[in-house]
Formats: sequence, C-alpha cells, structure tokens
Amino acid sequence: MAKPLELIKVEDITTCESTAQMITKARQDGVELFFDRANSMKACPIGEQAACCKHCAMGPCRMNVNSPYDRVGVCGATVDTIVARNFGRMVAAGTAAHTDHGMAMLELFRDVIQGKTKEYSIKDPIKLVEIAESLEIATEGRELKDVAMDLYHELELTYTQVDGEIPMMKRVPRQTLEHWRAAGVVPRGAMREIMEMMHRTAMGVDQDYENITKQISRTALADGWGGSMVSTDISDILFGTPSPVEVEVDMGVLQKDKVNIIIHGHEPNLLESIVVSAADPVLVDAAKAAGASGINLVGMCCSGLEAMSRHGLPHAGNFSSTEAVLVTGAVDCMTVDIQCIKQGLKKVADFYETPFITTNYRAKIEGAIHIHLEENDPRSCTDEIVIKAITRFKNRKKPVQIPQITAKGVHGFSYEYINYMLGGSFRGSYKPLNDNIINGRIRGVAGIVGCTNPRSKQDYSHVELVKELIKNDVLVLQTGCSQMALAKAGLTGPGAAALAGPGLAEVCETVGMPPVLGLGSCVDNSRILIAAAEMVKVGGLGDCIADLPAVGCAPEWMSEKAIAIGQYFVASGVYVVFGHTFPMTKGTRFEKHLFEDLENLGFGKWGFASDPKEMARLLIAHIDKKRAALGIDKSRERVLTDMADRRSLDATA
Repeated sequence: MAKPLELIKVEDITTCESTAQMITKARQDGVELFFDRANSMKACPIGEQAACCKHCAMGPCRMNVNSPYDRVGVCGATVDTIVARNFGRMVAAGTAAHTDHGMAMLELFRDVIQGKTKEYSIKDPIKLVEIAESLEIATEGRELKDVAMDLYHELELTYTQVDGEIPMMKRVPRQTLEHWRAAGVVPRGAMREIMEMMHRTAMGVDQDYENITKQISRTALADGWGGSMVSTDISDILFGTPSPVEVEVDMGVLQKDKVNIIIHGHEPNLLESIVVSAADPVLVDAAKAAGASGINLVGMCCSGLEAMSRHGLPHAGNFSSTEAVLVTGAVDCMTVDIQCIKQGLKKVADFYETPFITTNYRAKIEGAIHIHLEENDPRSCTDEIVIKAITRFKNRKKPVQIPQITAKGVHGFSYEYINYMLGGSFRGSYKPLNDNIINGRIRGVAGIVGCTNPRSKQDYSHVELVKELIKNDVLVLQTGCSQMALAKAGLTGPGAAALAGPGLAEVCETVGMPPVLGLGSCVDNSRILIAAAEMVKVGGLGDCIADLPAVGCAPEWMSEKAIAIGQYFVASGVYVVFGHTFPMTKGTRFEKHLFEDLENLGFGKWGFASDPKEMARLLIAHIDKKRAALGIDKSRERVLTDMADRRSLDATA
C-alpha cells in the first residue's frame, strides 16, 4: 500500500490567516482544497520548462532540459522553436480570454445604444466623449447616441479588422508607435493576430524563434492596447468610472445573520445586475421572513474588484481563497461567470450544501446549476440566484465558522482619478507625478499585478515585494488578485505611507493617498498603459514608454492571461519580472532573446526571480538604470525591511 502523502503545514501554504483557518477546518471536515491537490499533483518537470512539444501526433517530443541542444523533435524542431511555439500559444490563449471578454462588453454597449438592452445604461457620458475624441471621432454638436454608435463601430475594428492598425494605436506615444511600425509588430485586428499566432505555431510552419517572437508581441499588443483596453473603457462608460472608496476586505466580511452571496469571475454585468436584485425590497423582505437580517453581497476575484471599486462592496479574497471561503459554511450561494473558476469549487460547495451556479454559456461546469444571464433580462437570472440563497439560509445545516478578520483600504483608482488627484478639477495633470519622479521623491513606478498560485505561499511574495518597493520610494500600482493580497495586509490605506521611504511618504501625505493604488481587475492593466502613455505625453521622462523608470511584476502568476499581460508590457517597453516559475528552458537562445535581446531592440525585457527581495532588487536596479539614462539619478541607500517594519505594518493593518 502506498504511503499517504504528508500534508504541507498550513503556515507554509499561506500568509492569509482567514484562509489558514479554513484550510485547517477543511482538513478536519475531510474536504480537499486545491492547496493539497497541488501537493499531490507534482508539476511535470519537462512541461514546466516548456520543453515538450505536443503539436502533432509524431510526438509528444520531450527535450532534455539539462542539455537542451543534444536532441531535436521528430520533425527536427529545435528547443528554441519548441519553446517559442509554446510561449506563443500561451500568449494567444491569454489574449483570446481578454479579447473575448472585451468583445462581450462591446456587444453589450451596442445593445444599450440601440435600445435592445434596457437594464443597463451609459453611466459615464464624459468618458464616452473623451474616448471618442482620443480616436478622432467628431463629438461637438452631436447627439450622444450618434457619437456612441460611431465609437462602437470604431472599436469593433479592434476585433474584426484584417489590415491596418487597431484604433487604440492613436493613444500610443508617437515614438513608441513608430518603433512598433519599424519592427512590424503593430496589431491589425485581434482575431487575425490570434489566428495567425495559432497557425504559425502549428507543426511545420514558423520555425524561427525570432520571427515567432514578432508575432507573439503583435498578438499581445492586440490584448493590452486592444481587447483589454476596450473592456475597461466600455465597463467604465456603462457602469461608471471608479473613484476611490474605502472598502472592507477578507473573510470577516461574511455575516452569520445575513444571506451571504459570493460573486466570483470577471465580467462586471453579472454583479451590476445582482446589486439591483439584492437591494430589491421584495427580496430583502423574503430574506427577513427566512430569519435573516438582510442580504450581504460579497465579491471575490476580479469581478469582485469591479464591484468593490464602483459600489464599495466588501471583498472576501483572491483566487486562492475561493474554495476556502466555502468552508466557512456561511456562503448561501456562490455564483460565477468566466475565467479563473476552479472546477473543484463544485465539490467543496456540495459538501457545505451551498448552491453553486454558473451564469455564462461559455463557462459551464459539470454538475453545477446553470442559470443563464440574459443581458436583455438579467433580473430573471439574478433574482433566482438571490431566491436560491435565501432558501439555503433558511435551511442551513452545516455549522458556520467565519474568521473574524477584516482590513480596510482605499480602492477604485483610475487613470482619470489619478489625473484629478494630482492636479485638481481645473488643472488635472500627471505633471506632479513626473516632477516628483524627476526630483527624486518618487524613485519610479511599479505595476505589481497578477494571480496567486498554490505552488507559492499565498500572498507572501506580493506583500514582501511591495513592502520593499515602497520603502525604496517606488509608487506601486495594483490590479487583480495581487491587489487583494495587499489589501488584506493593510497596504492599501493611507496609513501605509508610514512604511514608505521619505520621498514617497511625503508625496502620499501631501496628496492624501496610499503608496499602493488599486486599479481594479486583471483586465484593467490597460489603465497602467494609459497612465504610462500620459507620463510620456507630459514630458520630462523621455520620448517613449521604454524610457520611463517603470517596471512590472507578477510574483505568483498562474494563468495564460498573465503571460499575455507580461508580453504586452514587454512589447510596450517595460521590464517585467515574473516569480515562482517561468515557461522557459534555461540556457536557450530563446531565453536570451526574451531576457536580453528584446531590450537591445528597443522593447522591454523579461526577468525572473523566485524570492521577493530578489524581485525588488532587480526592479529597483532597472528603475535606477532608467533614471541614469534620463540624467535624473542620484545616490540612494537601499533599505531592507526589518522586524520593526513588520510590527509597524501589523499596527496599520
């Protein structure tokens, strides 16, 4: 008989105390969570380094990761061709996810304009006009509906165009765009780029890793400056552009005496509709008749970030906690739409007798209840969800154990609000940001984004990395699951400025902002691109995005979407460091191409580190290199976090 696998100690799995409590309870209840599945399912060492090709039936062909050039595939493909193809297909898949999301939002926008969908409306007409004008659509003296329809047709080209340049190229800094044109990486249309990427990585097509990389960049740029940017802009137009709001996070936001409904996924329209359903007096009365004091709507993962930013709804946790939150027994319904939804949620939900509901035709799960969200009549879906949750509350049988842990922080920053925050209503500008980078108060800017991964200690790298960065006067922008890791650690409130270096702390205290600015869901990384473009436009920090003292990092990434995001930042000119692992065979020419050669060709470059302090060292060194190139460098003493700083963090949390 095989020896039972020894479970990992809970303290080695997560830094999130709420999740730790629920892992312990799940083990006592005999319920397996994905942390323990990750322990029992060891990663394939060949696949982990992208050295396996399974693109035809002559293989799969496994390369030797220790001596990558000692063999080739059956067709003769070298390790560089194989790794480049695998990397390109990850970018294609990630781009497809964001692009499909964006296209769904654009179709909803069209139906709202045409009056086919009456449950949603244009909440931010000012942003609609600003986006239209940025794309050179005439607005003066025209009806808003006509401008909106022209904007729809222009943005539709992001997906359907087969030649030319996608519309958002008009928002790219001139020298960056000219560099892309010279390099042949300007995206024509997302559908064409994804299709060509998949074709060129098929057996017997493109077998030059440098040529494959060009299409990788073009595909990724169709995501960042295309599908993702369209999704963010349309979401803002339809549901309102976020502005800062104080929000409570962590599992303590669940309430034993209320009907708790968790919304998990990525498309904001599900949450926008259920917000209305949960506030309906008839349904609230039904909840009270069942013995509840009310209905408690709580977000998780990225759609939770959207609702948190726009409505101030509480947020229970990031991707790694989505199973653990069900272990509380307090969740009366979990509803999901698309992306980052674990199939294992169904089994955990069943054990705790929690209705588990899918709502999107693109993302059904075997055995789950499916209630389709029809955008022309969303309440027929969301009202039923609330009713099922009320029924479960009334018939609760499992004991309820809610971790009494919460943290408060400020979320909902956007490009527009940062512009206002720095300059005010009548002189909004990124000039104060640029000026404070030039004078050295702010060393640089870092986008710390991405997922959590059960093969990393949950939240640890995100938190430790950001503490290092802000202590060294680096302003941090956050999206996705990383944002929740920092929120739970108390780093998203103004009090966190006490942990920043003297220059950044001075700016934060003057403006009244935290040193970590939460921008929203993972698709909202496009906000960072627009902010970077504005920094170039304002002047003083170079002529293209590659000149900026700006970096990016995904410490615990797990999704193909993260690879696409990383590549569109690299192609835009940014140094991007990934943690935990990287889909690359070490010592290959393709690795050197991504990690060194791209920068020499005028792009950004990739980096990798497994330790958060090493990530910080790499990122800060790159910022300092860019400062030196701009002639704004000055000597600084790099400070590392000590025990006193950790105690201070605990006090601010």
